[in-house]
Amino acid sequence: MPLNIIRRKGIRLDGANPTLLYAYGGYGISLSPSFKASREVWLNRGGVFAVANLRGGGEFGDDWHKAGHLTHKQNVFDDFAACTQHLIERGYTHPKKLAIEGGSNGGLLMGATLTQHPELFAAVVAHVGIYDMLRVELHPNGAFNITEFGTVKNRSQFDALFAYSPYHHVNDGTSYPAVLFLTGDHDGRVDPYHSRKMTARLQAATKSTKPILLRYSFDTGHGQGTPLAERVAQEADVFAFLVSQLGMDAGTQ
Repeated sequence: MPLNIIRRKGIRLDGANPTLLYAYGGYGISLSPSFKASREVWLNRGGVFAVANLRGGGEFGDDWHKAGHLTHKQNVFDDFAACTQHLIERGYTHPKKLAIEGGSNGGLLMGATLTQHPELFAAVVAHVGIYDMLRVELHPNGAFNITEFGTVKNRSQFDALFAYSPYHHVNDGTSYPAVLFLTGDHDGRVDPYHSRKMTARLQAATKSTKPILLRYSFDTGHGQGTPLAERVAQEADVFAFLVSQLGMDAGTQ
């Protein structure tokens, strides 16, 4: 699968670079090239930035999407784990210097990867994600997700949902990496209770000393229409979290 890696010229592949891996992998949505100011800040601080085009997206047509939805959703998580391992094996980074980020369906990706491979990275940033896959269809917008994830009323789809549902696979006594969940009280697409309960469950279960944090906004929703000042504040908090957890120089620029 495509894995697009951006780094400043001259960075050595010695396994010591702070690296941020971003992905989505769902709904037939393609991740195409784009510019984001915060990524420039990341690169200027010596970070490596990577985007993975996973099955479940639309980069290679409908078959690529179908290979990562319904009972095939685990393929998305396997693809993402393979990308993290590639970055480590090729010397771009190390598990102690690697962070992952995603939102909405990409938030589910973060939750599943976090519970399946907690040893592969140091920090996770999950925006407005879905974490309890057995109750997705019970809230008002949930029925619209059945075509992508499936329904608990179908036995094979229930089995697939339960097999990767992040909330149901948090294990007590596991050393989880640092996690920052972000959600908004007015999210009509993914009920914010997913982030609240996943935060609480991880806080109770982890045996590491790394923080499990929830950034909760009472004035925002799923992202659309978020005021500029709040978007800047969110980006600043995410950047501060990553800088802290990956041991980066925050700088003064």
